[in-house]
Amino acid sequence: MNHCNSKYGVFPDDIMVQIFARLPVKSLFRTKCVCKLWYKLISERYFTRLYNEVSVKNPMVLVEANESLSESRSSLILVDNMRGVSEFLLDFIKDRVRVRASCNGLLCCSSIPDKGVYYVCNPMTRQYKLLPRSRERPITRFHPDGEATLVGLACNLLTGKYNVVLAGHHRSFGHRPERTFICLIFDSESNKWRKSVSLQDDHFTHMNRNQVVFINGALHWLTASCSCVLVLNLDSDIWRKMSLPDEVNSGSGSRIYLLESDGRLSVIQISEVWMNIFMMEDYDKEEWHMVDRVSLRCIRGMVPGIFPISKTGEYVFLATHKQVLVYQRNSRVWKEMYSVKNNATLPLWFSAHSFRSTIFSCQ
Repeated sequence: MNHCNSKYGVFPDDIMVQIFARLPVKSLFRTKCVCKLWYKLISERYFTRLYNEVSVKNPMVLVEANESLSESRSSLILVDNMRGVSEFLLDFIKDRVRVRASCNGLLCCSSIPDKGVYYVCNPMTRQYKLLPRSRERPITRFHPDGEATLVGLACNLLTGKYNVVLAGHHRSFGHRPERTFICLIFDSESNKWRKSVSLQDDHFTHMNRNQVVFINGALHWLTASCSCVLVLNLDSDIWRKMSLPDEVNSGSGSRIYLLESDGRLSVIQISEVWMNIFMMEDYDKEEWHMVDRVSLRCIRGMVPGIFPISKTGEYVFLATHKQVLVYQRNSRVWKEMYSVKNNATLPLWFSAHSFRSTIFSCQ
């Protein structure tokens, strides 16, 4: 191992790199200014990959705590199980935006005043990219919000490539949406959009279209009927359907949520007094197993308005109307991480996303 010069410290370079990889992004940038050696270590491509690999193991919750979607600037609250709560703005984007999707440290944001304008940004590094306008007309041209039904973001940490997906049913003027499902995919390598058309009967609620999961080179959404998972393979642009656990399909009077956990698909089923957690054990065979069954009796009054947002093997983040809770799976302890004091705010689950703090570049 390469040893540091004594004036920089006594740890080998390899140890210093491991320490740096566990710092918050802001502290990491300050560290680069200490000396030339540290700047060099942190600037290596190997370190970027290591930092992102470490960071994705600590999922957080990102919420927009504005009073309405028309607020002038997005105030974002970041809830971290390890470091607590922090707040920041997206003021480096010279536009009024709202977050539509999150993946591996990047956010896809849509412009509030200009329909059809999208950005990709890294809020930790304050980098952003204005996506080129697609030549296609807006997918839901005559829908009240004028935006795509599905917005997905896929960031591949190994290749440094990302995709933005806008998809929705074609809607003729004055008519209900047709079965024709139009999909636009932005590729960061080519800096261009591509288009595919298929036939789909599935629809989506606000909550399940908000919880899009990127794993195995594909984006996954839970349908409104909770009968299956709709999957888009980004290599082939082909849509397919994936089955849910048998216990979920046979259940009634419960709510279903799709999340990512440690690189795998996870389904959480919430009923009146129970939270059942399923993990996909075999992606190709679509085999699911229940890994936990959690009693909700101690928070029974919150259950009707509680929504799982992010999870690992150790804990689950959930959002209510005004709170972000964390459930520690090992100790089976509930803890309030954040609470909104303003009575006029929109429900936190309305704009809550799973988030990772990485130094993934969107340029």
